[in-house]
Amino acid sequence: MRATRHVALISAVVTVASLGLAGCSGAGGGSDSGSGQSINVLMVANPQMTDIQKLTADTFTKQTGITVNYTVLPENELRDKVTQDVATRAGQYDVATVGMYEVPIWAKNDWLHELGTYAKGDPGFGYDDLLKPMVTGLSGEDGKLYGVPFYGESSFLMYRKDIVAAKGLTMPERPTWQQVADLAAKLDGAEPGMKGICLRGLPGWGELFAPLTTVVNTFGGTWFTKDWQAQVNSPEFTQAVKFYVDLIRAHGEPGAAQAGFTECLNAMSQGKVAMWYDATSGAGSLEDSNVSKVAGKVGYVHAPVVKTKSAGWLWAWAWVMPKTTKKADAAAKFALWASSKDYEKLVGEKLGWSRVPSGKRASTYEIPEYRQAAAGFGDITLKAIQEVDPVNPGLQPRPTIGIQFVDIPEFADLGTKVSQEISSAIAGGTTVDKALANGQAMAEQVAKKYAK
Repeated sequence: MRATRHVALISAVVTVASLGLAGCSGAGGGSDSGSGQSINVLMVANPQMTDIQKLTADTFTKQTGITVNYTVLPENELRDKVTQDVATRAGQYDVATVGMYEVPIWAKNDWLHELGTYAKGDPGFGYDDLLKPMVTGLSGEDGKLYGVPFYGESSFLMYRKDIVAAKGLTMPERPTWQQVADLAAKLDGAEPGMKGICLRGLPGWGELFAPLTTVVNTFGGTWFTKDWQAQVNSPEFTQAVKFYVDLIRAHGEPGAAQAGFTECLNAMSQGKVAMWYDATSGAGSLEDSNVSKVAGKVGYVHAPVVKTKSAGWLWAWAWVMPKTTKKADAAAKFALWASSKDYEKLVGEKLGWSRVPSGKRASTYEIPEYRQAAAGFGDITLKAIQEVDPVNPGLQPRPTIGIQFVDIPEFADLGTKVSQEISSAIAGGTTVDKALANGQAMAEQVAKKYAK
């Protein structure tokens, strides 16, 4: 689901969030009632966001009179755009999508409107229905909610059931990474032009390092020890990255150094790869026969492990509202609608139940139509979200909360720069050892601020 170049900028990336002005009593409260207004919404270019674009005018706008102007950008571009807007207090956007990494940092910096008041004040919203890991991850240190989840996710391994069966192979329910590598080798070329696996190689702390940090965790590595000793070139971190890079280079997708979530989703849905380790939210698109050639042919198993019992990540793309907005009530109405049970029903009825933005509400998994459409991935998605441990995701204590990120402002810049080094190694421009040596030097500079 989901920074900054410098401390100020990084915090800014998530600032565009939060609904709910201090002193407002509910989703309809405040002076700007919304009717006849327009709001500007900045979103990440994931399938769930393009779906909401299609549905807004004939539903939300008709009901409220509020026109929504969307700007949709790829993840890395989104983060840069939001950072610019928030850091300079330009106030161009009233609502934006950001993630669990940014929300607590930006809330601490007082950049976001608290939106729990709006959510709790709207009896139709169902605040208590939100999954606890989502509420926890999108709350500030004060315990207040600053981001309303659009959809939540963990990560798992997606694979072509038909191809695996045709090869006489078996996919374990909880595979190890070595088992995945062995399967990738056997599935490579199973169909003309098919590669064994797709893994993100696109630079970005929220792109390449989303899956890769989970691999580091389960190999026994960590970015920093509890007392802020950098570990980027440690044996465990190095082993994990070499495994990941070698697997991509041997059996991964062509042009992997420029492949992120969207590219891997396209590769899997068009039958160009046999496996894909990534966000659980990708399953809905894979099972939509209108856009996917492999609907009904995909199996889902838990995130691969090495030394840990589980290895999935935890993320939510959430609606937030920057304090610079002058249309708080209108923005809040939109955010609550976009996160509501009614919106899930709308998507199911209009676009198909597999495309519901799930992973945020317990009630979603009780809807008969959704359970049927998500029969292959619904239960495992919910289980993956519920069993993750953001406090202890690896083998050793961590200095901050977070599974696939370190929850400090500097991590966005650090993670992105180290990812650029590793992406270069994937492309053959450098070695993993050199990439991580450079990464270690950068991590040590960050650690100086926090080490006591």
